[in-house]
Amino acid sequence: MAETEPCQHLTALTKLKTAPEYACPECLGLGDTWVHLRVCQQCGHVGCCDSSPNKHATKHFRASQHPVVSSAEPGEQWLWCYVDEEMADY
Repeated sequence: MAETEPCQHLTALTKLKTAPEYACPECLGLGDTWVHLRVCQQCGHVGCCDSSPNKHATKHFRASQHPVVSSAEPGEQWLWCYVDEEMADY
């Protein structure tokens, strides 16, 4: 069986962006809540996860095509690439 190449979007990261504060600004603006938060590793945008009603992290990816997010949850250390649908721990 042939080995697959690791996701280039994930392997290209050299420094991870973190959430400046624990909040989804778009949800706050709507008066909504969120389940978990994600941080765009290209621009630092913080958005709510797909378990949240508004799915702002995925909406940000669709609008910007920024491929990688990280979890903003305390104790979680993983990355997700929307383009390649691949996850990695860090």
